[in-house]
Amino acid sequence: MLRKLPYLRKVFILLCLAAANAYGQGTAEPRSINVGIYLSPPFVMEEGERLSGMSVELWENIAQKQNLASKYRVYSDIKSLVDGVHRGEVEVAVTNLTITEARARKIDFTQPWFDAGLRVMVGKKRRTSISDIVQGLKKTGMFASYLWILAVIILATLAFTLFDRKFDAEFPRRWRDGLAESFYSVMSIATSGNAHRKNLFGWVGKIWAGIWLVCGVAVVSFITASITSVMTSLALTSQVNGLRDLPGKTVGVLSGSVAEEYAQENGISTRAYESTEQTVSALRAGEIDAIVGDSPVLAYFAFQNPELGLRLVGKLFNPDKYAFAVPKGSPLGRPLSVEIIAAHEQGTIMDLREEYFGTLK
Repeated sequence: MLRKLPYLRKVFILLCLAAANAYGQGTAEPRSINVGIYLSPPFVMEEGERLSGMSVELWENIAQKQNLASKYRVYSDIKSLVDGVHRGEVEVAVTNLTITEARARKIDFTQPWFDAGLRVMVGKKRRTSISDIVQGLKKTGMFASYLWILAVIILATLAFTLFDRKFDAEFPRRWRDGLAESFYSVMSIATSGNAHRKNLFGWVGKIWAGIWLVCGVAVVSFITASITSVMTSLALTSQVNGLRDLPGKTVGVLSGSVAEEYAQENGISTRAYESTEQTVSALRAGEIDAIVGDSPVLAYFAFQNPELGLRLVGKLFNPDKYAFAVPKGSPLGRPLSVEIIAAHEQGTIMDLREEYFGTLK
C-alpha cells in the first residue's frame, strides 16, 4: 500500500521522525549554564540557601522552558556582574540590570521586561544643632557682628566697674565682685531692657539709662532676628525634596549603578556603596544627605523597614528599562528575548509585578 502511495509513505516517515525528535527533546538532560546574579531586593533575594525575587522567578520560568539548569554565581556589585558577563564568566546576568549605551557596547541585552527609573530617598528630618547655627552665622557674615557685640559688652563691663568704684561708695571694692556686678547690669540691659543701677546724677543719669535701654532693645532684636533668619535658612536649605535639591549635597549610590553615572554626569557629589543596606546606614549616620537609586528597589526597602523612617521624595527621573544580559553574540540572546515577549503577552510578568509590588493603580 505504501509502495503504491509514495506520498503517504513520506508523510508517515516525517511524522515518526517528528515524534521521535519531540520525545528526545522532552527527555533530554537540561543544559547547565552559569548565571550571574546581584542581590537586589525584591528582584534578587537570598532566603537561606534558596534564591527568590522577581528576576529569579522570571528567569527560572524561562530557563525551564528552554531546558536550562542554572548554576548561580553571586557578584558584589553591578559593575562586577557586567564585567563578568563581558569576560564570559557567566552566560547570563539575572538582576534588575538597566539597559545603557555603555553597557550595550560590552554585552548584549535581551528584550526589556521591566520599566523603572531613579528616585531620591531621604531619612528622618535632622534637627538643627548649635554648631549648624554657628556655621550659618559665619556664612551670612553675622558672626562678626556678634563678636563686636561681645567686645562692647566687655568694654561696658569695665566702664561700669571703673565708674561705680569712683562714684558709688557702696559698690564692691574687690575687683572680682565689682566686675561680676557690672557684668550683670550690662547683660540685664542687653537681654531684658531692665537697668538695676543707682541713679547718681539725677536727670542726666535718667537720660543715660534711657539710651542704654534703647541699645539693649536693639541688641536683643538683632540677635533674635539673626538667629531666626539663620534657622529658617538652614531648615530650607538642608531639606531634600527632590532632584533639584541635590546640587551641593552628597548622595549615596550603589557602586557601578546607573544612579552613580547619572549623579556624576550632572555634577552631584556621590559616595558609592555595595548594597542598599550600607547606603541606608550611611544616610542614618549623617555621612550622606540623600540616596539616589532605582525607584522600585528603594520603595521596596522603605516599605520593608518602616521603623527607619525612610521616604521617597520628588518625581521619577531618568526613566529606564531592565533586561537580562548575555555575552556579545551569544546564541541565548534571541530565544530569551522571545520567551520574555511571550511572558509579557501571557501576563506572567504582570502577575509577578503585582506579587512583589501590589496591584497597579
